[in-house]
Amino acid sequence: MDVGLWLEQINLGSYRQIFRENGVNGEYLEGMSMFTTEQILRFIRRCHMKWGDFITLCKELRRIKVACLKGDQKVRRPWWAPPCLSVVFVKAAKRNRHARVVSLKLEP
Repeated sequence: MDVGLWLEQINLGSYRQIFRENGVNGEYLEGMSMFTTEQILRFIRRCHMKWGDFITLCKELRRIKVACLKGDQKVRRPWWAPPCLSVVFVKAAKRNRHARVVSLKLEP
């Protein structure tokens, strides 16, 4: 349910139902940073996503992860991140904070 609300907030609410039907939750979204190209394409096809919407999704996921990593190596939950995602990203940030590794880099 939190993922659906988050999708609404980032203007991807049209995918809310299909994400629910496919079991796409916070942990699944966090795991996408480790997906192969084939897995990403399968996800896009399964969720009937437009390429631009997928890019938006990745940018928003990255924004949460970066916010978890900011500030003197301290890990904190961003106030604007939905609980379903922030807990997962805080775990990822704890694992990566020494190296400052952030996946899903999509800058031009």
